[in-house]
Amino acid sequence: MIERLKDYDYTLIITPILLTLFGLVMIYSASMVTAVVEGLESTHYLARQSMWFVMGLVGFIITSIFPYWKYQKLMKVIIIGVILLLIGLFPFGNTVNNAKSWYLLGPASLQPSEFAKLALIMYLASVYSKKQSYLNEFYRGVLPPLVMTCIILGLIVLQPDIGTAAIIFLIACSVIFSSGIRMKHLSLLIAIGVGIILLSYPFMVTDERISRFTGAYEPFETPDTDGYHLIQSYLAIGVGGLTGEGLGQSVQKLGYLMEAHTDFIMAIIAEELGLVGVVIVIGLLAIIVLRGIFIARKCEDSFGALLAIGISSMVGIQAFVNLGAISGLLPITGVPLPFISYGGSSLLVLLTSMGILNNIAMNVNRKRNETTK
Repeated sequence: MIERLKDYDYTLIITPILLTLFGLVMIYSASMVTAVVEGLESTHYLARQSMWFVMGLVGFIITSIFPYWKYQKLMKVIIIGVILLLIGLFPFGNTVNNAKSWYLLGPASLQPSEFAKLALIMYLASVYSKKQSYLNEFYRGVLPPLVMTCIILGLIVLQPDIGTAAIIFLIACSVIFSSGIRMKHLSLLIAIGVGIILLSYPFMVTDERISRFTGAYEPFETPDTDGYHLIQSYLAIGVGGLTGEGLGQSVQKLGYLMEAHTDFIMAIIAEELGLVGVVIVIGLLAIIVLRGIFIARKCEDSFGALLAIGISSMVGIQAFVNLGAISGLLPITGVPLPFISYGGSSLLVLLTSMGILNNIAMNVNRKRNETTK
């Protein structure tokens, strides 16, 4: 047992837990006023997120012990289960922010698209690891898994949740690119993707989505409407300076910056803890991403390597999109900041994913230790 404990990657245990605990503190700070205004206890959102944190820890422990290669045998059950959950949203889902993306389960809610991220990573890693010997054949090796990818993306787009669909698309691209497909096949896939976007453009563009772009790139043209959220985010970031106004001292969370405990929580971190707090959070997220890539490079099993790449990409891409939205680099899409933002389904999936990544790391470390004996 002691020998096995030596194989765990404690960086991937300590870092996600530190981020999540810090996230709980910031969720309480950013949400207590909102909760009171809504007629709830000031600790309402903190208590909800803490519940998901406990569930995430259970998922983390289970997946860090469960051998990752056994997921390949469960792949059909996992991917069919996720598709059924996504389909079930249309008759049984709850609409939030004009998207039918949630199941209401008593006091809690579940977002299947978050689970679809991890399920698709597992699926693509499993399929492409088995196709390594004929991956240079486009129609036999590359194309078939993309059908399942398009089905999942299509079901999420129809909710409609374009932000999550874009995240999943980018994660899928990272796994496919890392699988070793030929550049000409990758170029063909990009061309197909661009063609689909162009064909669907007239159907996907709405006034609401156009407003997201105008709000991101011309916020001061519409300061009271489309650009309001981003301007308030700028104010929070600007006021914070180097060390911030102090924990709990944010002004923007007092009804000025909407979704302060979810999409814009980094703006509150910047206001209360300054550039120092922002750099620490980004640094810890970067450690997880880089550690995952390092594990992927050291893993001799192609399934484990692609799984590690997919999980690392999920954290990195989601963080980039969230930070891009609060800084005006990207349109606001409602993507939470990993481990920090309020959101139970996201936290549960992220901590479970960290358990899987730790299991891959444990096997890499065990083989390395065996060769050095």
